[in-house]
Amino acid sequence: MSWFKSQKIDTSPEKIDELLTRGVTEVIEHDHLRQQLLLGKQLRVKLGIDPTSPNIHIGRAVQLWKLRAFQELGHHVVLIIGDFTGIIGDTSDKESERPMLTEEQIAENQKTYFEQAFKILDKSKTETAYNSTWLGKLGFAEIGKLANVFGLHEFEARENIAIRLKAGRRVSLRELMYPLMQGYDSIVVKADVELGGTDQRFNLLAGRTMQPVYGQKPQDIVMTVLMEGTDGRKMSSSWGNVINIHDEPNDMFGKVMSVRDDLIVKYFLLATRLDQKEIQKIEKELKTTNPRDIKIRLAREIVTLYHGKEAAERSAANFENTFKKGGVPEDIKEIAVPKDTPLVDVLLQTGLVESKSDFRRLVGEGAVTVHGTEVKITDPNIKITEAVTIKIGKRRFIKITVN
Repeated sequence: MSWFKSQKIDTSPEKIDELLTRGVTEVIEHDHLRQQLLLGKQLRVKLGIDPTSPNIHIGRAVQLWKLRAFQELGHHVVLIIGDFTGIIGDTSDKESERPMLTEEQIAENQKTYFEQAFKILDKSKTETAYNSTWLGKLGFAEIGKLANVFGLHEFEARENIAIRLKAGRRVSLRELMYPLMQGYDSIVVKADVELGGTDQRFNLLAGRTMQPVYGQKPQDIVMTVLMEGTDGRKMSSSWGNVINIHDEPNDMFGKVMSVRDDLIVKYFLLATRLDQKEIQKIEKELKTTNPRDIKIRLAREIVTLYHGKEAAERSAANFENTFKKGGVPEDIKEIAVPKDTPLVDVLLQTGLVESKSDFRRLVGEGAVTVHGTEVKITDPNIKITEAVTIKIGKRRFIKITVN
């Protein structure tokens, strides 16, 4: 890793202040980290992502872009795929116990994770790892040493755990182990800084608490804002309200256009690389301009980030034809399937829905229709018996023929 030793560190105060403020809710310890950055010390900056679904969405990408910002200043970034912690399951943002995933599910989910992450990070300047490499080898003696750092009362004080305990709902011992594992990741990679969302606060602090036990200085922490999805709730694959970073350009463009108007500025801040002064101008324009026009610019910016300017322009033109003129996309997905194939299987195969539960939810909301007739699909078990064009929501289309 000769690059990491030779890279010049950018100590520009303006860039450092933007790094520590844009999309950031809290920095621990802010003054210490800022001083280290200004002094030009090369830091090891860690981000871990659990592959709990096959896709990285732009909400998760907020931390990846923050990692990229550290990378551009010359710091050593470490991206960890949590193939072990993903099996254990983090319930930091959950109101009930998260089911354990199987090794097979995790292996399937993580197949393209690094490929997706490298749409944002510079691959040649990124250290990568799977945390099963070290967590899978821990014995009871080492786990006991880690567990001894915390008391049960500290876990009980977590808001989501306290709510469940008060309601008499189950909290498994497995859930209590998750922060120890995330903290141990920081010890193994000798992290100076860890990135995460606000819902990860306890887990991030775990690493900071555990490192001194192993003779390391406690890591600083940068917590980023959580992003809402297309329905206004927190962006989550389990809710199907996501914009994935490898969505097709037209699909990505259409999803952005469905975002609530009151989230436009937040999306510009978290999901684009526009200068913050430019975003402030956009915020003023929203007071006198049709939000739809501003949102078109937002969609262009986001699609350009992941697919390039030409794809963004084509998507804008396609959106105009499809939604303003009532047509269908020029590059509508087409598929030929055997007669009596379940519609849900077709949509899963083509990536137009995230899961069977996502499809059932959409059917229940009346969002799946036969294009041209606008007849709503009401049976989630419906099968394809003839050629048909299906419309999902306002922006997803598929032309199905029977072979």
